[in-house]
Amino acid sequence: MKNALKKYASLMLLPGMLLVNSCDDFGDVNVNPDAIQTSTPEYILSKSIYDGTQPLGNHPGLLMGTMQYTTSWNDIAGFGSKYTTAQQTRTSGPFSDSYSNQINEINEVIKVMLDKPEEVNKLSIARIWRVYCYHRLTDLYGDIPYTEGGMGYIQGIYQPKYTPQAEIYADMLKELQEATAAFNSDGATFGAGDVIYGGNIDQWKKFGYSLMLRLGMRLTEVQPGESKTWVERAIAGGVILNDADIAAIRNYNATGQTLTRNPLAYRLLDDDYRSADGVNNKEGGKYQETFIDSLKDNNDPRLPVLSVVWIDGEPENDPGLQKGMSDREPGQAPPDFAFLSQPNPATVLKEDGALLIFTVSESNYLLAEAALRGWYGGQTAAALYETGIRAAMRQWEIAVGAAGAIAQEDIDAYVIAHPLVATTPDNIEPALAQIYTQFWMGSFPEAQEPYNHYRRLGYPALTPNDYPGNATNNQIIRRFLYPNTEQTLNPTSYKDALQRQMNEYGWKGDDLNGRVWWDAREL
Repeated sequence: MKNALKKYASLMLLPGMLLVNSCDDFGDVNVNPDAIQTSTPEYILSKSIYDGTQPLGNHPGLLMGTMQYTTSWNDIAGFGSKYTTAQQTRTSGPFSDSYSNQINEINEVIKVMLDKPEEVNKLSIARIWRVYCYHRLTDLYGDIPYTEGGMGYIQGIYQPKYTPQAEIYADMLKELQEATAAFNSDGATFGAGDVIYGGNIDQWKKFGYSLMLRLGMRLTEVQPGESKTWVERAIAGGVILNDADIAAIRNYNATGQTLTRNPLAYRLLDDDYRSADGVNNKEGGKYQETFIDSLKDNNDPRLPVLSVVWIDGEPENDPGLQKGMSDREPGQAPPDFAFLSQPNPATVLKEDGALLIFTVSESNYLLAEAALRGWYGGQTAAALYETGIRAAMRQWEIAVGAAGAIAQEDIDAYVIAHPLVATTPDNIEPALAQIYTQFWMGSFPEAQEPYNHYRRLGYPALTPNDYPGNATNNQIIRRFLYPNTEQTLNPTSYKDALQRQMNEYGWKGDDLNGRVWWDAREL
């Protein structure tokens, strides 16, 4: 901008140029009559919420593959399941997507709302959403620009420092505590600009406390005392326990601009499944055998809801026909590729289906863990685990309607067949394994939270892919890589953050095997 102004000024002073009158004030001449001159927080919040669900929607194979839901015979598209060295920089995508979109946007909303007591509800909603966006980002990368993140436009900080993840977590939990406490039942809200709850502050409180429960539980391996404190505080505040309170975007469209389509459905279709024939999947994608075999082995009634095989031009969801693809396919489609399982177009690929952000099932699985640890006495771990399964079985009908419905008798039979194992206070691991294996089975297509629990606890017990030329020494990826642009545009902060994490966590450079702060358990 400065260079452009200098060039403009020099043009005005070229020899021979006639300057008539003195123009100290151009008045309305320089005002674009079609441009908005002030921020409209309602619109920016909507954009930030839509954008906040996009980063992994733009790169679905990264974590879906890593968590062994999907794979591809194509080494490029199949990076998440194969960890191929040549494609490891693909993991930088969510970082780049986030700061240029939802982080900048939600910071602008917060800037407009600060120091306006009458806007406290709007500010609290924005603070909760900023925590959601930032925790997804730091959980993938470790230390990230946080206190100075997204401040280029607002404060002119173009080379932001990276904040240590322990400090980020402390601040995010503080933000959730303050934001949930600040809501005022008489204050204004964003109304329709809030595409999650339509401005319902009671539901935003539950979402805020549910995030507090999630983040508090993340600390079990590094700060167990703090973990207990925050988990108990979240439970006392009131988390999401009813389907009506699920945090979700429900107003997606099947047509129109990409931003207003379900991002996971859109990207899966656009990358692989729009041909709808089982053969012409342009990036070679299918369900991975680990996921399909788990659903089949457990007689899971979600299998026909999630999966189809294309036969004679028709999608068949008969469980007996479903078969996943190996994650070890060496760069070419297997002979039976056309008859392998892929996402059901009536459910998983439904672009106007709801995107569930925080669910009843997740709350109950986390509460079940809290009960096992002696941090919650409201119900038994077994009862909470069962409620979590039942809620997870209902999720697809909530998201897509009748095509996702599962018969009550099938849910009952599944629950009876999968009771929570008995534990002792000094050995809760078998129950944790069950809880988070069920969470993994029921969370698809959301893959980041199962990934977080896998790194925190080791469940589900997945077998890493020993694929030729992989970048992780045959280990499941433990974090994503920072963008190369950080090395050139923000070199000092990047180097400082990398050196700190190498010293504290044993990273070997910007490392897919490096552990983030809360990932402290040997798997």
